[in-house]
Amino acid sequence: MLTPEVTGAFFAASVLLGLAPGPDNLFVLSQSALHGRCAGLSVMLGLCTGLLVHTSAVAFGVAVIFQTSALAFSLLKYAGAAYLAWLAWGALRAPASTLPPGSTPAVSRWKLYRRGILMNVTNPKVSVFFLAFLPQFADPARGSVTVQMLLLGGLFIAATVLVFGAIALLAGTLGQWLARSARAQVILNRLAGLVFLGLALKLATAER
Repeated sequence: MLTPEVTGAFFAASVLLGLAPGPDNLFVLSQSALHGRCAGLSVMLGLCTGLLVHTSAVAFGVAVIFQTSALAFSLLKYAGAAYLAWLAWGALRAPASTLPPGSTPAVSRWKLYRRGILMNVTNPKVSVFFLAFLPQFADPARGSVTVQMLLLGGLFIAATVLVFGAIALLAGTLGQWLARSARAQVILNRLAGLVFLGLALKLATAER
């Protein structure tokens, strides 16, 4: 199975990757700032659920399809881009909410959780990334490669919870302060819309 050295090196690399600016942490940051810490944590849990799907896909070989089939890759990435564009449209049109001091807009945590899952699962680049990243830390001499892949995926998810959880808490605190201003809410919604739109364009133009 995994040695302490491999476990430590992989976890450190995963934390650094989580800290690097990317679609997922920007998504957590924008939703936390808009809707509060619990919203950001709900999105984080959704993203991590999506990572479970990608981990299983890599461990059992399904991700190879997205690496070798241009059609499968394109269909999934365009579905993801369309979903992000729809979120961008909603955020750009959202008005400010009438809120008492210190409160944040009420948004279903289940809805935010689903958003996190959809955003992660419909990004085929995550599966391709896992397919390239995880095997570097697996060794057939240590036992079942499938089990090692699943363990590595679990470690990556743990690192994601650590990093994205911190982002959600910090951004949520900022969002509570900004929520007192209707103008700030409108600006946050517009910024979130631009983030979603940028992510949609990036995903739509992604290459394998």
